[in-house]
Amino acid sequence: MRLDGRRESSNVEDRRGMSGGAKAGIGGIGGIILIALFTFLQGGDVTDVVQNVVQQTMQAPTETVGEENFTEEEQELASDCKKILASTEEVWTKVFEENGWGEYQYPTLVLFSNQVNSACGSATAAVGPFYCSGDQKLYVDLSFFTQMKRQLGVEGNTFAYAYVIAHEIGHHIEYLTGTLNKAHSAMNQTDKVTANQISVRLELLADYYAGVWAHYEDAMNHSMEYGDLEKGLELAKAIGDDWLQKKAQGRATPESFTHGTSDQRKRWLKRGFETGDMRTSTFAVQNYNDL
Repeated sequence: MRLDGRRESSNVEDRRGMSGGAKAGIGGIGGIILIALFTFLQGGDVTDVVQNVVQQTMQAPTETVGEENFTEEEQELASDCKKILASTEEVWTKVFEENGWGEYQYPTLVLFSNQVNSACGSATAAVGPFYCSGDQKLYVDLSFFTQMKRQLGVEGNTFAYAYVIAHEIGHHIEYLTGTLNKAHSAMNQTDKVTANQISVRLELLADYYAGVWAHYEDAMNHSMEYGDLEKGLELAKAIGDDWLQKKAQGRATPESFTHGTSDQRKRWLKRGFETGDMRTSTFAVQNYNDL
């Protein structure tokens, strides 16, 4: 994905110089990347996940890290994130105007290291990227991308990082359109299995919106390169509930799925990219098994 010469969004809070705790352990697939991938792309209110992780983390005195201490790789990733965010601003402004939804409200990207405070609670890097509807901000520790590209084979492919950010923005779109709050209300009034199924619909819809963003981004800027979509689909496969559970525990338990299977995530991301149709919704699919 070509981002050369693109503007960087100014709707960014760079908190990487503020660290509230020790660095989360980064190991193999059983380390931060697996923990984070279980929860990464978690939509809306992530308070429970956040608090559970924080309770297991020893907080250390706050320290400030100067920008000169960031590696060139970290600075390039930060720049790419800001450019991707700027693209989502342009795309969703256009989409909202075309659909008569009023003015698109920009979310804020928070870059952090190790630990961060949000309106949804405190979180460590182990939670992975997340969106909090309480403050309309998406939170990203860039170490997640570093581990992602090394462990999931997306080295050098910017679209894979863009998919992560665009998915979180997808939850912001759900929030702005009222889908997120309605879904969370329904989840609070039903049993665990049904609540998980609603969560899957939310996550797949965010995947779909990520695809819609890529559809418009490419139409507006011709930025997609050969193999970009395939890399995105490979990542979607690697973050499916079934794939992750089999890696972690040797088997999958469908009733506990909260994000969707690998096939579902790939299907909805690709559908959004191919159609760019905002009239489509996972909540319009009556039979859960048909998602």
